[in-house]
This record gives sequence, structure tokens and C-alpha cells, in this order.
Amino acid sequence: MAPFSKLDVEETLAQLTTDEKVGLISGIDFWHTFPVPRLGIPSLRFSDGPNGVRGTRFFNGIPAACFPCGTALGATFDVDSLTEVGKVMGKEAKAKGAHVILGPTINMQRSPLGGRGFESFSEDPLLAGLAAAAVINGIQDEGIVATVKHYVGNDQEHDRMAIDSIATDRAMREIYLKPFQLAIRDSAPKALMTAYNKVNGTHVSESKFYLDDVLRKEWGFGGLVMSDWFGVYSTTESINAGLDIDMPGPSGFRGELVGRSINSRKIKPSTLDDRVRKVLELVNNCAESGVEENAFEGTNDTPETTAILRKMAAESIVLLKNEDSILPLSKARTTAVIGPNAKVATFCGGGSASLLPYSVVTPFDGIAAKLEHLPAYTEGCSAFKSTPVFGANTTAPSGKPGLGMNFYLEPETVKDREQIDSLELRNGNIMLMDYVNDKIDKSKPYYAETIAYFVPEISGEYEFGVSVFGTAKLYVDGKLVVDNATVQRAGESFFGFGSAEETGSLFLNAGQKYEIRTTFGSGLTSTLASTMMLLGGGLRIGAVLKYTREEGIAKAVAAAEAADQVVVCIGLNNDWESEGYDRPNMDLPGATNDLVEAILAVKPDAVVVVQSGTPVELPWVNKSKALLHAWYGGNETGNGIADVLFGDFNPSGKLPLTFPVKVQDNPAFLNFRSENGRVLYGEDVYIGYRYYEFAKREVLFPFGHGLSYANFKISDAKLAIKDAAEKPATANELGTLSITATVTNTSGPAGAEVVQVYISEAKPVINRPVKELKGFARVELAPGASKTVEIEISVKEAVAYWDEVEDAWIAQSDKYTVSIGSSSAAVETVEQFEINKTLHWRGL
Repeated sequence: MAPFSKLDVEETLAQLTTDEKVGLISGIDFWHTFPVPRLGIPSLRFSDGPNGVRGTRFFNGIPAACFPCGTALGATFDVDSLTEVGKVMGKEAKAKGAHVILGPTINMQRSPLGGRGFESFSEDPLLAGLAAAAVINGIQDEGIVATVKHYVGNDQEHDRMAIDSIATDRAMREIYLKPFQLAIRDSAPKALMTAYNKVNGTHVSESKFYLDDVLRKEWGFGGLVMSDWFGVYSTTESINAGLDIDMPGPSGFRGELVGRSINSRKIKPSTLDDRVRKVLELVNNCAESGVEENAFEGTNDTPETTAILRKMAAESIVLLKNEDSILPLSKARTTAVIGPNAKVATFCGGGSASLLPYSVVTPFDGIAAKLEHLPAYTEGCSAFKSTPVFGANTTAPSGKPGLGMNFYLEPETVKDREQIDSLELRNGNIMLMDYVNDKIDKSKPYYAETIAYFVPEISGEYEFGVSVFGTAKLYVDGKLVVDNATVQRAGESFFGFGSAEETGSLFLNAGQKYEIRTTFGSGLTSTLASTMMLLGGGLRIGAVLKYTREEGIAKAVAAAEAADQVVVCIGLNNDWESEGYDRPNMDLPGATNDLVEAILAVKPDAVVVVQSGTPVELPWVNKSKALLHAWYGGNETGNGIADVLFGDFNPSGKLPLTFPVKVQDNPAFLNFRSENGRVLYGEDVYIGYRYYEFAKREVLFPFGHGLSYANFKISDAKLAIKDAAEKPATANELGTLSITATVTNTSGPAGAEVVQVYISEAKPVINRPVKELKGFARVELAPGASKTVEIEISVKEAVAYWDEVEDAWIAQSDKYTVSIGSSSAAVETVEQFEINKTLHWRGL
């Protein structure tokens, strides 16, 4: 089948029947749009997501390249590398036969507790917007359509489809809309996805103000507007507001209901044409990719892909502390690698951002590959929220790693039931919402069983866990160990539709082979109240060796004492940070803090590596001399960490998020979560460093902070204003700030520094942040080398705030200070400039 051709949009629109038009404004399944073959309109394929391209299947999908999470990419402050990331994502989309990537995500992290905070780039709208634009440009350079999301205010998971985000116009404009505005200005994304939530009383998918007045008329957005999946709650309101396509399909709010609405004149035929026109324009944009309709789903697992994954994993890492120059480590010394994240590849967060990687590298494996002698290892403590899933530690009946899964139309109580399918899976986290089998009637339940074989390395009591959307029971050698069918408790699994995890324990002997069998009934068998979004259901099964806190820490201390150098790998994982629920606190799991304290007591120079997508509390931080933050680093997580630890990559990452001392310090602490269906953005424009600086609140690590193995000096900073009119009559005539500075690598290896520019107003007429990031540049320098960097910022963007009286941006007549430095807390004044006339404007 050849790639499809571009359409004459108006001619095609004129030939469409009303039924065909109605079909085009909703999907036909989870990932595909409605085709009209007689007019050459293909079925387009959409695919998640923000840190990689999954393809069309959550269940048993095609492996993919998983990039570091959004906050990790934001930590690079590197628009050139992010453009390359986008290009590789575009190539991945082509390999998967996808025309549209559902990303990047650019919602704001108003609280560290947001379940999807890891997906977005930053707490700062400028960094988020410019990072998104870079990724979008890379994706669309490959002819693939990027979808910037979730527009707007989708900043928490709790009650996310019903919650009303109540915020001032100023906060919406300066913080929450701003990254979308910048992305549209600098990259012209060809698609945009609406948020689940309301903003100030109206669901965004039904908001004429946000979709038409702001997005299309004020900003001139010319692309398609799609819903988030199941994020449409009306027919006439969403269509009249400007929502072009309802995903997924079949839609409950379009189809026949659109025809009724047209007949009753609640929707004008011309309005329907407007929605269809955008779908046809999307077809033309997708034609540039050369991707065929219903193309084969393959892979792009090349050395070039691996190289950029490894580079970005290392480049995103932030060196938070390095007292006594403990890092980089020696490759010749004896080493102990300790911690719950050491032998697990914590490569991505949970939910729609997750995917099946080509392969993954654990920190232990990455470190071991650098050393002359194999490192010692012990876990020290557990950090799981749900029991670690089966996968690499089990074998399927074929003998391959993973497990087998057999499907049936009848439950196991039916003798000689017919097996309708048999598959092998790589792990025991099984989401079946997109499982397809011609013999299954989705209006009726179906059944399955999984079979895996487990050989314990250590004798002891093992805890088995099962969470399910549906019903399930787990047996070990025929003995019932976990029953999650007879009695079920509501939980957070499977986007909140599934059960709480049920557990059971059994003593197992080292070296003995055990059969682990799980019986499963699909989502329709669930005893829990649900809207049945995930009709196929889901199953998550795993096991872990149980040991006491004291036993785990004692082994870790002994291993630390016996080694010349120690790396402690701790943090969160995709159980803790995921779509569908928020974090309850900023704590590290279980006995993690006790473990670190005990190791630092005997090995003060131990290196601590923390993985999380958003900030965590570190109560032992003052005792730690060497500390790295490694985020969720994608397929090459372990290699990226090891490259930095041993100096093969000089760390250059900068925090895109302020790390508060404790969660109570966060400005949204009192206003996070849904309270009777609404959340008050009481902190207004004061999120992240804007609040901590204004309130003079101590932080753990400031926004923009990040060390290097080299030492850098920023000097000779100068300010000039270009292209300013003598008597400006419009904001555009205010000209451009040009900030130049010399950056020198004064000592140490080759490395990179990020020069950050902040602007503050002398005597604002309203409360304003102490200063705001308005520009940045990453510069790479050889030892002893110097470079002059220039950062240009339009004057109107440098000084603007939203004037709620005039309902417009304002450049207030006043004096403004330009500061430059290596973090929000390490800046020096360059000089001042003055605006002599107050000016207003709207638009990009």
C-alpha cells in the first residue's frame, strides 16, 4: 500500500455526506480515525506519548525507545538536543506506523505531588514552552504531527475529570497558558489535546473561551484540537466550542447525537464543516510523513537510537552535591552498589507515558560494566508500592523470560473449555484495554490464565501480590495464595478502575522450581463500581522476598564497610508516580531514609543516586557529600548514571524544579486535591521559585541548580537594546534585549554550563515575583576555554505581566534589572534598563 496523498480540503468537504462528516469527528477505536475510502481520506494512527512512541498496544506491544521523562529532558536546558530527541521520536513514529504523537506534555508542576508531574518539563513556563517547542520542531521536521497537551490546568490527577481548576486570569496567562503560547509561537504544533478538567467552571473541551477566543483567534492556532481519551462530556457544547475530534472511538457523544443536534439547530452545518475541515487539514499534514494507512508496526532499534538515549540519560542528570570532589569514582577500586533502585531499571513513570522498552540497563549493570571487578550488591530495603512484577525473574512455559498467557471464553470451572489464544509476555503488568480477538464479544466477559515458573535464589518467605481490573486468583504449585475475586477493594490500579493489591505469603526453597498460575476474568467480572472504561480489564502480578528492616540494613552496612567506594541507588518508581493518582506526600518509600543514614554513618563518602520525576524529601541531605538526581532515565538509565559516576560524561543538568525542604513548604500545600469538585489555585502566579523567593522560604536546592566536575566563571556581562523605536507606539517597538557574557572553564574536564537570565521590576504597581527566568543558553567548553554567549529576549516578553483591568499584556513604565548566573539563587546584576511608556498588547 502506498502512502496517501494530500486532499483538496474544500472540494473534499463539499463531496462528503453528513454521515461521513459526523464519522470524521470521532475515532473508530482507541488509536485510529474514521476513513472515507471513496474520497481518499485515510484512517490516521495516533500514539502515545510524551517520552516515546508506544504504537497501538498497551498490551503486549511492540518494543520502543523510551526517552528520559519530561522533567529529565527539561533538566538539560538544551534546545538543540531536545530537537534531536524530537527527530528520533519522529523516526520512532514512522517505524510504528503512527502519524500523530500524543506529546509533549507541558502542564505546570504547581505541587511536587502531582501524579503526572514527571511528564512535564518544568515549574517555569518559559523553560517548559521552549523545551516543548524544540521537541515539537524535531518531531515535525520528520513529517510527523506533534500534539501539545493537556490544554490547560490539568495539573493533578485527583478527580481529574470533574475537578474545577479555579484560578485568576493573571495566573492562567502568566503561568498555565504561557508554555502553550510559547510552543505555538515557536513551533506551530499541528495538533493540541484538551485537558480533562474544568477551568473556572467550564470543562476545557467545552470552553469556547479557551478553544476559540484564546487559542484560535488570539494566538492564531491553525491545527486540530482533539480531546484527551474519554475527555468529552457533551455533544453540542464541545463541537460549538471548537473541539474537532473526540477520542477514542466509538464516541458516546457524537455519531447519531450530532445528527439530532443539527436537525434541532443546536449545531449549525457550517460549525460541523469547521470541525471536519480541521480533520482534513490534519490528513494533509500527516501525508508529509509518508506513513501508509494501517502501516505495519515495527521498530527503530538502531545504534544511533541507543546513542542518543544514552546521551540524554547522562545529560539530564543533576549533580546536586560533590563535597571533597568524591566524584568521579575510580574504576579500579572495590565497589558496593546498594539500594532498591540498583538492580531495577526505573526508566519511566506510570500511565500513558509508559511503554515496553527495546531493552533496559539497570544502575548495577551500568556500574558493573565500568569496573575492573564485579561490584558487591545488596538491596538494603524495599521501595515498592505494589509487589514487583514478574518478568526477568520468571520464565514462560517456552523457557523464555516472562510468562505465558492463555485466553478462553469460559471460566476455569467449565470443563474442556476452548482456548482461543496463547501469548508470551515480557512482564506481569498486563493492561488489556486494547487486546483484540475476533472470538471475543466485548459486551461479554472473557477469561485467561497466566503461567510462569519461578526459581528463588534465596530460601525464605515470599509475598505474592495481585491487583486487577476484573477478578483474579493466584496459585503456587496449585495452592491458592492470593484471592482477588471473592472480595475486592477499590484501589488505584489501572487508571483508578482497578482493585487494591491483595497479597499472600508462602515459604519457598532456593533452587526449587515453582509453577505460578493466575486465573483471570476480564473487566466485566469486576465486583467494583466502575464506568468500565477499560473493558478488557487488567492484571498485575508479582512477588518479593520478605525480610525485616533490620536484616536489610545490616547487610547493606556490612557491604558498605567492605568496599572502597559505595553507590546507593534509591528513589521512587512508576508505582509512586503515575497517571491516575497523585502522591500522598514527598517521602521516600519504606526504610529508604534509615538505609541511607546507616550507610552514611559508616561511609560518609558514599554516593547517593536518587531517581524520581519530581522532588522528594531528603532528611539526611546535610550528611551526604555526593548526591546525584537521575530522574527516570529511559532505556539507557543505568548507562547514563554510570557514565556520570565515573566521569565519562561530565554532568551538566540543572534542576527544572525547586526542591523544597518539606512538602509543607510548597505554595500549593493547602490547595492541592479536589475539594468537593474544585481546587483553588490560591498561590496565584507564585509557583516554584517565584514563591520561595518572594516568601524568603529556604529550599533544599534552588531552581536551575546543578554542579559540574569543571569550574565555570561567567564574566564581562553586558546589556544592549536592539531595534528599539525612539518613541515606541506598540510593544513590538520596544526592541530586543541582548545580553552577552563570557563563560570560561577555569578548571576541570570539558563540560557545559547553562547561563540563566532573570528579569526583575524595580517598583511594580502590583505584587510581582522577585525575578523571573526570561532566557538561557547552554555552552560547552574544553578545559581552559572561553566563549562569549549572547541571549536575546524581546523587551515586551522580558517585562510583561497580565493586566486584569485591561485584559491584556502590559509593559509597565519602570526600571528593570537584568541578572545573570548559574541558578536562580546564584545570580549577579548585569545592569538596568528603563521603559518610559506603558504599553498593552494581546496575541503571541
